[in-house]
Amino acid sequence: MEKEINENDFAECREAAEKCRAEVAKRVVGQANVIDGILCAIVAGGHVLLEGVPGLAKTLAVRTFAEISGLEFKRIQFTPDLLPADLTGTLIYEQHSGKFSVRKGPVFTNVVFADEINRASAKVQSALLEAMAEKQVTIGEDTYKLPEPFFVLATQNPIEQEGTYNLPEAELDRFLMKIVVPYPSTKEEVEIVKTCGNAHSVPVQKVFSESLLKKCRAVLERIVCDEKIIEYIVSIVNITRPSADTQGLHGAGQKSFQGKSEIGRYINFGASPRAGIALLQCAKVRALFAGRSFVLPDDVKNVACEVLRHRLVLSYEAAAAGVGADDIIKKILELTPLP
Repeated sequence: MEKEINENDFAECREAAEKCRAEVAKRVVGQANVIDGILCAIVAGGHVLLEGVPGLAKTLAVRTFAEISGLEFKRIQFTPDLLPADLTGTLIYEQHSGKFSVRKGPVFTNVVFADEINRASAKVQSALLEAMAEKQVTIGEDTYKLPEPFFVLATQNPIEQEGTYNLPEAELDRFLMKIVVPYPSTKEEVEIVKTCGNAHSVPVQKVFSESLLKKCRAVLERIVCDEKIIEYIVSIVNITRPSADTQGLHGAGQKSFQGKSEIGRYINFGASPRAGIALLQCAKVRALFAGRSFVLPDDVKNVACEVLRHRLVLSYEAAAAGVGADDIIKKILELTPLP
């Protein structure tokens, strides 16, 4: 039986989240959903893919989060000529001893900022996949554990595709969330222009620590999620699979099944069970940030797009009709009855 949540620990986690938002806001104007998404992923222990055009403060947001967390941070600029050894490290021959020694790469850190991740080749992506999935790196014949905690915060440009590589589906599935970074509002942009690009020099205070992060994760494990909400999560994920049968699921009923023919023609491949786990974890974090010890259906709905949008492989028919992943996810949420 799960232990009751200690009210002091609960309050400390919520207070830390509020302080994080306040500290990041000293440098990053607006982008509340982006800030909350990164914070949610860090507490949940997952990786984040940020997508947005240049100049929207993606790098600034990631660097600021690293500073306020007190975690070690390294930035890797992904390019077409990047090699796996440039990322993970390699064996170096030492002539004076006649032996090989290991030179560890920049991936051996707490926060890896993979800038323009889709510019690296498949070999580099495969090397990063092991780090993301297993939190370890193989160099030569030996395997080395990465530091704990370990996060990959990656960015990609959605409009410039020359000289880029599509990320493998297996790697995309390892990202807990894909956050779309929008343009700022007019009011927010006025504030941005006033800073004249000097926001990076604004000092921020360290809020998080490894011990506090562990405490938040311990509290997260004690957030209660009703069985009916778990079945609701599974129903949502299941509807993304064109050939799957939803009849046996609670909350998936006849209404959602009738909508599958409409949704299914836009999806070639749906989300894996890992998506359901991610939805549950992110919903729990949302509940924690809202000051609740239990998950509501709205918590699931609030994170559904970020968790699912990169896990759906859309059909040519979707592209021809101008239907995006977010459109499909919103339709699925409409068709799935609440528990």
